[in-house]
Amino acid sequence: MKDILKKVRKYEIEIRKFLNNSNQGDYNSIFKGSGIDFDDLRPYQYGDDHRSINWNITAKEDKIYTNTYKEDKEQSVFFLLDISQSQYIGKNNKINISKEIASVLTISALNTNSQVGLLCFSDKKELFIESKKGIPHGYLIIKKLFELKQKSIKTSISSMIQFFMKSIKKKSLVIILSDFIDENYLKSLKSLNKYHDVICLHIYDDQEINIPKLGIIPVEEKEDNFKKWINTSSKEFQKMTHKLFKNDAENLKKEINSVGINYLKINSKENYIKKLIKLFKYRKNK
Repeated sequence: MKDILKKVRKYEIEIRKFLNNSNQGDYNSIFKGSGIDFDDLRPYQYGDDHRSINWNITAKEDKIYTNTYKEDKEQSVFFLLDISQSQYIGKNNKINISKEIASVLTISALNTNSQVGLLCFSDKKELFIESKKGIPHGYLIIKKLFELKQKSIKTSISSMIQFFMKSIKKKSLVIILSDFIDENYLKSLKSLNKYHDVICLHIYDDQEINIPKLGIIPVEEKEDNFKKWINTSSKEFQKMTHKLFKNDAENLKKEINSVGINYLKINSKENYIKKLIKLFKYRKNK
């Protein structure tokens, strides 16, 4: 645990130094989302966020109206972390990188006076920690996160989103960390984005994308827990993996971006700090 905390502190300080010393923006604003509390209505203006349009009032009037908000000083940040079996792939394991990133950003968010909460999921709720402030709360989140052993090996992103939306009513910055190897969750993701400010961090590993042609070998399906003999040199297998891990990932990015959700793809072997800084810089300047 000491080694984990040491690494987390090092990366958090790296983010802080970069933002404070290179004119990249105010560290205290990196988790700033859209307004939190409803304040008033006004006619829609070019450039307004389409998510702020009040459709009920608009339907009754001859012009489009948008909601305005007052800033909440206590931003709420929630991490939704996929701990299903498909995350346990790769030399470093995607799950380890996901936990690392969640830990680093937890401490960063708490240092900006935000409230932080955590939901870990498979196809069910595995761990839920309500949002609170303070570094001791952050250490509790990190401890629980790295001690957690999942009860189910399957994935249901849609079920996780539905549970979160029923449990958390206050508008929050929601950071989802997953490999997004699942089906039929985009509708739920769009619904989540209507009420919350959403970031999707897509964690992947080279071993998924560049599967070598090794002939006929036993391949284990992690989440359905079975082995099957597959010809990895066949055109059919190479085409299937290309579609799943390249084409589908590109389509996912387009779908997510089209509804105004920030998306970042992270290789489990790369230094993710600069990519995260770039993402937050982009959000700040939107």
